Amino acid sequence: MFQTEHEFSLPMGYLDREGTLHRDGLMRLATAADEIVPLKDPRVQKNPAYLSVILLSRVITRLDGVEAINPGVIEGLFSADLAYLQNLYNEINQVEDPPIPVTCPQCQHPFELERPVLGES
Repeated sequence: MFQTEHEFSLPMGYLDREGTLHRDGLMRLATAADEIVPLKDPRVQKNPAYLSVILLSRVITRLDGVEAINPGVIEGLFSADLAYLQNLYNEINQVEDPPIPVTCPQCQHPFELERPVLGES
C-alpha cells in the first residue's frame, strides 16, 4: 500500500509558550506545489535557508496539541528537531533505486554499485 503520511516523534520536542512539550506528529508526502510555492515567498527570496521552514510548515499536518502548524512553530523548534524533520522529509520524498549488487571480476569481492541520479553526469 502506498503510504502518504508518516508518523514521527521529535527527539527533543516543541516547547510552546505555555511550557508544554509536543513530540508526536504526522508528515505527509510533499507535492510539487509544496516545493514550488515557497520559492515565491519573500522570506525565502531574502534567505534561501528559510525554504526548509516553509516546506516543513506545509507538510507537517499534525503535532500533538498544537492547533496550527505554521512557520512560527517550525522556527521555534530546537535545532536537533529541525535537523530530524529535514532528514525525515528527505527520506520520505526521495525515490531512490536500490543499489546494484556486483562482484569484482578480479578478487570476487561483492559490493554494491549506486545507480546514477537522473540529471547527473
